[in-house]
This record gives sequence, structure tokens and C-alpha cells, in this order.
Amino acid sequence: MAPRRRAQGNQPRARAAAAAVPRIGTGRLSRFLPSLRSVAVGVALAVIALGGYAVMRASSAFAIRHIVVTGASPKVAAEVRNALAPFRDRSLLGLDGAELARRVDALPTVVSVGYDRAFPHTLRLTVVAEKPVAVLHRGTETWLLSARGRVITKIPTGTRPGLARIWIPRKAQVEVGETLASDPALVSARAVALATHFPFHIATASLAHGELAFHLRSGLQLFLGEPNDIRLKLAIVRRALNQLPAGTTYLDVSLPGRPVAGSVNPQVSSGG
Repeated sequence: MAPRRRAQGNQPRARAAAAAVPRIGTGRLSRFLPSLRSVAVGVALAVIALGGYAVMRASSAFAIRHIVVTGASPKVAAEVRNALAPFRDRSLLGLDGAELARRVDALPTVVSVGYDRAFPHTLRLTVVAEKPVAVLHRGTETWLLSARGRVITKIPTGTRPGLARIWIPRKAQVEVGETLASDPALVSARAVALATHFPFHIATASLAHGELAFHLRSGLQLFLGEPNDIRLKLAIVRRALNQLPAGTTYLDVSLPGRPVAGSVNPQVSSGG
């Protein structure tokens, strides 16, 4: 008996399933973009903030009432405050730091200045003052000289006896606040500055024919040779001074490894 065939219409059909692939469209991206309303609110807030800043900057809410200076003597602090007098009643918000620095740096007594706003009404300054290391002589005129070779101020002759003396020719130009153009005086000033903590007082400092020399108040002459390795040479002098025999009139450390001492000035005896 032949097998009975299943009717054509009763056969199971093959089904094809396809997963839907989501498409990235403007609809989804729009969820991450700010709305026009939020953009408008942001712009409005920025405008309000800028307008408020402009109003506060022009108002007296943060006007400078006090100028406090640290790091300088009372005299130098007063000079700084006077130089910045035009800044009073200006707003701390609109402070022009470049102009402030120019005004203070122009003072012959100041090396540099830093500032800070102490709201609501105080401007705080930290000053590095010029330190006088020598008295500059031009004939009968005298000035205080800093380690940088800057002319700090003119002083009466015979004052500041504790500082070393440096002489320059009468024809040399000297202006308060300017740095010396004379190399010998500038080199001498820097050398004296390195000897600030020297145990013996330096009466004079000079640079002649490229050779640096100190004349101590005790009468001892120090010959340092070329103006280099000054710290090393001064260290050798410190050690040697306590060992010099009585009657020594000079100590030559031009060659740091071979210091020479004696009772006759070798430069004078040789006709130098």
C-alpha cells in the first residue's frame, strides 16, 4: 500500500527572520544637543555676567584704598606708595599690572616688585630693594652704588663710612637710577657685593689694567688679579688672613692655588 502524501497546503513553510538595525538619525542626536531655549538662557547669563563685571569694575566696590608695602625700609616703602598714588581709587578688578611694575621699577631704590589684590580695598606689594654696597666718588661728589652698578641716590660727601669707596673719572656721566657704563666701577661694585660678609672692612676697590684690588682699612692690600673666581679667591683670603705674619702689607691671590704674601707692594716695587 503506497504511503499517503501530505497535502501540499499542509507542508510547513520556511520562515526568514531579519533583525531590525537601528539607524542613527537626527532624532537621537537631538537628545544630546542643547535646545534653543537653553542656548538663549546661556547667552543671556553670559551677557549678564559680563555686564555685571563691567559695572563692578567701574564702580567703587573694589576701589583701592590701602597700599601695603613689605620687603623694604620705611623710606623706600613711602617712595613706592608715592609712585603708585595715581592707582588710588582705581578698581582692583581693572588693575594694570604692567603699568604698576613700570612705575615701581623706575624707582632707583627698587630692584623688582610683586603685587597681590587683597579684596575689597587693599593692594599688597612685595618689594626687592636695591642694596648699597659702595660709595661712588667723582671728584667731590658721591653716590650710593648697588651691587648691580646702579646709582641709587646722591649723598653728602663723607657719609656712609662703612661702605667701600670706588672712584671714577671726573668726566664720567652719573645719573641717579642709571646703571654705570664704566666697566671698572661696575666690576668693582660686583666684587664688593660678593665680599659683603667679609670679616675685614674694605676701604677701596679698584680695577686697573684688568687687575682687581681691595685696600683694607687695616692697610693690607689684596690683589685678586683678573675679576673672575671672586668667591674662591675671597675664601682663600679669609683662611690666609689669620695666618699672616706681623708686618705683612699685601696678599696676592691672583693665582688661587699659589697665594703670595709679603711686606712690600710688588706692584709698586716693580714700577706697576
